[in-house]
Amino acid sequence: MPQRNPLVSVQGLRVAFRTGDGTVAGLRNLSFDIAAGECLCIVGESGAGKSVGALSLMRLVEFGGGEIAGGRLLFRREQDMIDLAQASPAAMRRLRGNQLAMVFQEPMTALNPVFTIGAQLSEGLVAHRGLSRRQARARALELLRELCIPEPERRLRQYPHELSGGMRQRVVIAMAMACRPRLLICDEPTTALDVTLQAEILALIDRLKRQAGMAVLFITHDMGVVAQIADRVLVMRGGAVVEEGPAAEIFARPRQPYTRALLAAVPRLGEMAGRDPPAPPPQAAPLLQVENLCTRFPIRGGLLRRRLAQLHAVEDVSFTLDAGQTLALVGESGSGKSTAGRSILRLVEPASGRVRLAGRDILNLGAADLRRARRDMQMIFQDPFASLDPQMRLLDQVEEPLLNHGIGSRAERRDRIARLFDRVELPRSLMHRYPHELSGGQRQRIAIARALALEPRLIVADEAVSALDVSVRAQVLELLEDLQRQLGIAMLFISHDMAVVERISHRVAVMHQGRIVEIGSRRQVLESPQHPYTRRLLAAVPVPDPRRRRLAEDLGPPPAGAPIHPVGHVPAPSTYAQVAPGHMVLTVPATHG
Repeated sequence: MPQRNPLVSVQGLRVAFRTGDGTVAGLRNLSFDIAAGECLCIVGESGAGKSVGALSLMRLVEFGGGEIAGGRLLFRREQDMIDLAQASPAAMRRLRGNQLAMVFQEPMTALNPVFTIGAQLSEGLVAHRGLSRRQARARALELLRELCIPEPERRLRQYPHELSGGMRQRVVIAMAMACRPRLLICDEPTTALDVTLQAEILALIDRLKRQAGMAVLFITHDMGVVAQIADRVLVMRGGAVVEEGPAAEIFARPRQPYTRALLAAVPRLGEMAGRDPPAPPPQAAPLLQVENLCTRFPIRGGLLRRRLAQLHAVEDVSFTLDAGQTLALVGESGSGKSTAGRSILRLVEPASGRVRLAGRDILNLGAADLRRARRDMQMIFQDPFASLDPQMRLLDQVEEPLLNHGIGSRAERRDRIARLFDRVELPRSLMHRYPHELSGGQRQRIAIARALALEPRLIVADEAVSALDVSVRAQVLELLEDLQRQLGIAMLFISHDMAVVERISHRVAVMHQGRIVEIGSRRQVLESPQHPYTRRLLAAVPVPDPRRRRLAEDLGPPPAGAPIHPVGHVPAPSTYAQVAPGHMVLTVPATHG
């Protein structure tokens, strides 16, 4: 049970930001306490001030143009209380990463691209715990194992760009937990993670909270996650507190209309059971045909960096996609779903297979023809901060694809950009801002607007709504559905959010260890799953009800990651059994579910 004396006490915190248009209030009179062994979840829409409060506690808000204008940030150290708002830079350096740690929303901003994972995990252990490099490496290896990262020894030698988005997020969590901090601040820590890994991470945080008395400040827009981990919930809007109380009470008896609206907007898996999605327009031929797609990455080692083995990221993947139809590609981090999407667009070069878009063989196009074909196929990336140029205004970034393809006059382009901002629910006043001046959710909407600028025939959406709060997510999904109906856009929708998949997809393909293990209509896969791995995925979906908390142990051991084979190994082709018309389940080779 949490102790009575608060470990953290935020009292009347006010934060202001100086902009070209004057001073803007980021936080207004924010107050809360967190006891040791307690988890406080802060929820609210994008721009509510959730992350500003967390960055203020770490005294990082000043590096983003913010200023603590008033209030106290009391933190109980082992021997005394310290007001973090008045602490010296040297005192904060001693606390950060040691007694205070933070998991950031976007892993690529928290990881240094020029250092290996092992070096970055060891840094804090050497600086704060006085470990030798050898001891720190051993502890780093232990941390990777705790977070269910496959092949941890190899991961220590890799760089951030060599890992999937979900894998990078696990590394960031490992870095934050390395020194066993007294306060762990989590800013959307499970946004990039699949549901089974999310359950593992939440269970790990909950275990540390109970066993080590660690206090947790958990920021999220996922009410299912809140229900699984929160002791108390604080609801924010417009930089101020709307409602606060025990998690069970907030879910069962929310007092404020805004809280009730937030809970009502939460998508719940099973809400669309028994209902078919809107029928796509009939087509004489599929828009996208993928046949026996294989993508492999070399694993190198030794002084000469020889190729020792191959990672079979995508193996023998085949499917078709009609215009106006959405195929959801789901699976855990490292299952190959993002690599499959990138391979189809030739952002990653496949090893073999065929990809046809409107009859054109994409894999055989030369550089000039491929550039022209890209007008018809666009991608919305998983990490908006990594895909946006920090030195370009948002207006220029959305205009860039239009300029590259010589579309419209300057006035016509500006008019189209303004309408795109309207469609993704962003005020036009943001057009002259830079990416760092936006919240994570707002940056994701910019990425969506840029992908839509060319009105493509195919959109590959890689976790396109994972960073959005529930109300904005519903708006963006509705926008994508409207565009699909109006323009006949086909979507390959890569996601780990099964409730969103249920809402938007016509068909669902489940990937595991680089292969599609089950594919069929939305109702076939989600309402009558046949493969054990599909059943495990669905069982791990968090339920937005604190009375139905589920421990990760209930789900069984995590499945194996992507397969690694010797150079020259020829895997067995995928063989499927048809369990119903259009519903196929992998039978050979067997995969671990």
